[in-house]
Amino acid sequence: MGGLMVAAGGALGAAGRYGISLLPWRGEFPLLTLCTNFLGALAIGFVVGLAGPRRLSPGWTLFWKTGVCGGFTTFSTFSLESFTLLERGKWLLCGGYMFLSVALCLLGVALGQRLSGDA
Repeated sequence: MGGLMVAAGGALGAAGRYGISLLPWRGEFPLLTLCTNFLGALAIGFVVGLAGPRRLSPGWTLFWKTGVCGGFTTFSTFSLESFTLLERGKWLLCGGYMFLSVALCLLGVALGQRLSGDA
């Protein structure tokens, strides 16, 4: 049952992300992606807040957190994990995780383009 909840939520999240990409923004700054990432982080924070005091069942937590937020943007998960490290006082670990996440993902994009023959 959990897999179906995640799949349904993922479809909803992906559709939401696509909908935001259709908004009429033509500037060089990736504003729509920034907004998507912020909204995803806001949503996952809200879901975790509801799930903590058990106001949200495990199935619905999977639907919203892993499904909708994951389909909408995985940046929300990155933000939650970083925030959790900060809450636990793991400042250096958090900084390392954030730096490595951005640096390795940029490297991954560059390598992926090279491997595809695009760059």
